[in-house]
Amino acid sequence: MKIKGPILLSVSAILVLVAAYLPQTDSSGKESILVRTLMRGLEYMHYQPADLNDEFASKAYEIYLDNIDSGRRWLTQKDVDKLEALKTQIDDNIEEGDLAFFDLSVELLDAGVTKTKAYYKEILAKPFNFSKDELVQMDSEKREFAKNDKELKDFWRRSLKYETLTRYARALKEQEEAGEEKEIKSEEELEAEAREKVKELYDKWYDRINKLKREDRLSDFLNSLTSIFDPHTNYLKPIDKQNFDIRFSGRLEGIGARLQTDGDYTKVVDIVIGGPAWKGKELQENDIITKVAQGDEEPIDVKGMVVDDVVQYVRGKKGTEVRLTVKSLDGTEKVISIVRDIVYLEESYAKSLILDGPEDGEKIGYLYLPSFYADFENKDGRFCAPDVAKELEKLKEEKVDGIILDLRNNGGGSLRDVVRMSGFFIEEGPIVQVKSRSKKAEVLVDVDDKVQYDGPLVVMVNGFSASASEILAAALQDYGRAVVVGSNSTHGKGTVQRFVDLDRTIRGYEDYKPLGNLKLTTQKFYRINGGSTQLRGVVPDIVLPDNFHYIKTGEKQEKYPMKWSEIDPVNYNQNVMRISRDDLRTLADKSSSRVDASPTFQKVLQNAKRFKRQRDQSEYPLSLNSYQSFVENRSEEAKKYNGIFDNIINGGVKNLEVDIPAYTGNETKEARNKNFIEDVSKDAYIKETLNIIHDLIQQQ
Repeated sequence: MKIKGPILLSVSAILVLVAAYLPQTDSSGKESILVRTLMRGLEYMHYQPADLNDEFASKAYEIYLDNIDSGRRWLTQKDVDKLEALKTQIDDNIEEGDLAFFDLSVELLDAGVTKTKAYYKEILAKPFNFSKDELVQMDSEKREFAKNDKELKDFWRRSLKYETLTRYARALKEQEEAGEEKEIKSEEELEAEAREKVKELYDKWYDRINKLKREDRLSDFLNSLTSIFDPHTNYLKPIDKQNFDIRFSGRLEGIGARLQTDGDYTKVVDIVIGGPAWKGKELQENDIITKVAQGDEEPIDVKGMVVDDVVQYVRGKKGTEVRLTVKSLDGTEKVISIVRDIVYLEESYAKSLILDGPEDGEKIGYLYLPSFYADFENKDGRFCAPDVAKELEKLKEEKVDGIILDLRNNGGGSLRDVVRMSGFFIEEGPIVQVKSRSKKAEVLVDVDDKVQYDGPLVVMVNGFSASASEILAAALQDYGRAVVVGSNSTHGKGTVQRFVDLDRTIRGYEDYKPLGNLKLTTQKFYRINGGSTQLRGVVPDIVLPDNFHYIKTGEKQEKYPMKWSEIDPVNYNQNVMRISRDDLRTLADKSSSRVDASPTFQKVLQNAKRFKRQRDQSEYPLSLNSYQSFVENRSEEAKKYNGIFDNIINGGVKNLEVDIPAYTGNETKEARNKNFIEDVSKDAYIKETLNIIHDLIQQQ
């Protein structure tokens, strides 16, 4: 496979251009420089630049307002009016590096947070009257901003009353069901306990809010600007870029522990198998990290820090030492020395199983790919294409009769790897067309005539399969090489993004760096048949109902998505294995008959209707009797759908012989592998896909 030069985008040349034309501001503010640099980068590099005018300003205003107070909890209409007075100046402010609108928003938001903190403490200090008939609207899109503080406080009262009512009603029911086995508490005691639980919840929430820095608020503002270009153009602070790289590559340098904020402290919530912390056996889940030291240096007290800042101290280069002062659940405190290393997040990588087909002796390979991961920063990094090639070889060694490639919930990733991977199933030929701004489309071609797998193939997708997943599914569908099975359509993301280090786009100002990264859309991709997956996604050959069957999902639900378009098709052909339109219709008809006769899928459809109905309902009763009836009705309805996917329905699910040693003797790995096998064994969608691939095998 070969990818020609232009697809890689000559970022360095464009950056020189941007740096040359960026006005050398005399402002001493990092924020002013950052916003101007960001917008200039978008002007020169985005696929579809936006004009900085009053229309742009109005869109930015609406998005930002929703970002900072989507729940209509902190600002009143009086506050909104103050911001709206500056709305049409946003575009001019951006060009000048003026942050007057942003400064006012932070001031108003901080005041709103302080004001409502007093609200919830005052409201929760007194018992609620649950005999009064009233409602609370929890969908902010159906509520206007409160006209004044009195109206805002009343919303808080209703909202907190609802939060308390849910806990109070649950406690009453639990006490009633427990009978005499449990200490009987009065209704007043149970109500007081419910209020206290809500107060603890809000105390922790406001503690996290108060730890937000101005740069976090600025990030919200900048992303309100970038999202007008398209939903996948974003500004990332340095720590956000690090986290993105880790998710994308499945690799990090550090100790191999996941952390989260717990009040004023940082708690260990997971230890990554195979990482330095796991090997050391000293650091445990639920340990509290109080101090962090680099090697022999003095430790830094991390109490009160947000988790992103703590992570910056804990992560580090391979071979370096970090010393953690931790407090265990039993109250003991100790210092743990850990030498950092490369940590691989194994759950991110491709893996396979063997499944029994519907016919005796039929053996089907199941290949699960959670993302199109790629580690471009490291010469020994892992890439999904070679990993999938290895899995295919292992499955062929097992002499499988067909293969299911599961791309459900796969949000995409490496364009290079998806082109290469698609080529595993055909001799050679075009995979996808990629078009840059003001340029002709370039065809990305698999030029390797080797076919890694030439047998029956089914690709599973759903509404959360996006980007690279859609490229692969579309290519194999266009070639007639595989049957695509899934929900109504895939996500509908037909755009390609690139990262730009903003430090490289501006000369000087070293004291203000790092500025962060800009992830922006530079290209659109098209199927080889000329159509785009943008907005429309890939419509499966065989649709199976799921919980979102009656709900609009995907790219089309975003605020400002790029439009669908099409270009000329290219010539393509393959002779490995072709599934004709007539064959697809036959397969679809057989599957439809099974789905219609399946109690499981009929329940899924009924549940999907319930799911939509409940999602549309956003107003809730605040009297105890009405709420209890409301909950009872919902509970009775939900019982009909309990346990839909609890039974093992796919027999003979097992590991490949060659993989078994990797799980043997490791308790945690064995447990995760067991859960993986159980999930596959209970998956009704895999069961129907096994039937489909059986029919396909019979056809061929």
